[in-house]
Amino acid sequence: MLERVLRLLLAALLMACGSLAATAAPRASVMLLTIDGPIGPASADYVVRGIARAAKGGSQLVIVQIDTPGGLDLSMRSVIKAILTSPVPVASFVGPSGARAASAGTYIVYASHIAAMAPGTNLGAATPVQIGAPGAPPLTLALERKAVNDAAAYLRGLAQMRGRNAEWADRSVREGVSLAADDALKERVIDLIVPNVAALAAKLDGANVKVLGNELTLQTAGAPLIKVEPDTRSRLLTVITNPSIALILMSIGIYGLLFEFMSPGAVAPGVIGAICLVLALYGLQLLPVNYAGLALILLGITFMIAESFLPSFGTLGLGGIAAFVAGALILVDTDLPDYGISIWLVATVAIASALLMALTVNVALRSRRRAIVSGIDNLIGTVAEMLDDTEREGWANAGGETWRVASAVPLRRGQQVRIVGRAGPILDVAPIDQYTKGELP
Repeated sequence: MLERVLRLLLAALLMACGSLAATAAPRASVMLLTIDGPIGPASADYVVRGIARAAKGGSQLVIVQIDTPGGLDLSMRSVIKAILTSPVPVASFVGPSGARAASAGTYIVYASHIAAMAPGTNLGAATPVQIGAPGAPPLTLALERKAVNDAAAYLRGLAQMRGRNAEWADRSVREGVSLAADDALKERVIDLIVPNVAALAAKLDGANVKVLGNELTLQTAGAPLIKVEPDTRSRLLTVITNPSIALILMSIGIYGLLFEFMSPGAVAPGVIGAICLVLALYGLQLLPVNYAGLALILLGITFMIAESFLPSFGTLGLGGIAAFVAGALILVDTDLPDYGISIWLVATVAIASALLMALTVNVALRSRRRAIVSGIDNLIGTVAEMLDDTEREGWANAGGETWRVASAVPLRRGQQVRIVGRAGPILDVAPIDQYTKGELP
């Protein structure tokens, strides 16, 4: 009997200690990432690294707050892959009120373990946009059908994986339909509606989420919320993956290297040009670049440079400007907002290149008209100084250079002589006073 009582007391003590430990133990953090604007290489890198950081740091949940008009396909898919393979559950939240998750944003919402929206938000319009520059001919019917079918299958697969409305997902791609927050909840596109991130974290406390085949229970009530801002790398990627910035950097890089080759030893143009060119090429390789456009830009700059050295009477220069403008307009293969190149920027860079070309041509023409100020024949009639004593031949300093000289009379070191002729590489000299009196042999 006594033994049984002791066992009961021990069990009660252990339960009390466990409850006390659970109460005292700090809850794992909740990480907040933000997508605000088009989804491109920079925002994708930020989200992917943020999810990896959450898994490494032991966070129990990642909340991705979304307000986007869409984004690049490759960037969107890299974000979705990170979500699908994450050991930490990811909750997408379309907010704050007035935000949207259009096009690529809809795919990310469907891929997330938990989908939520703020009142007054919307999502949908997931039809792939036309590939090509503004004003380019539309895709052929077959290619357009293939792109739409691929996107529809992808979004439908995400819907089936998360148990969401697959039929509406298909319509969003094929018909471009959208839903407001209340309608999205009724159509089983999202899981809940909350006003803000803090309310979402509180609402998810005690929720069971299936992650990589494992059932996890969230304990988000009172958990610390850590907001991760884009770091220096993300901000740099945002700048250099802007097609307009990439075009400017590439132009600066090419002309900087050109000036370095034209004036060896200047150093600064070469260093700045090399850095700008590498940054431009790195940014462009992250974008859906039309390589025909890139080739036209390089060809145009080559023609404008060649105009400075070849007498084409402006033909190469005008052809180069035309090629540069055409290449810049078709450089990026997308119609997404913020990823086009303004016609005004293209015109500005083209005009600047034309002015630079004209300046170079002007300098070249002036240098051709200028009298020759160097060479051995130019030394005749100038004064030199003897470097040694000589009876017939010796050495003299003429024009800052050391020359072999010959004289009909003996000369002494330091004596001033005048150059009166040459015989091959040897200069004929005479003493200054003798040359003045006309007593040359």
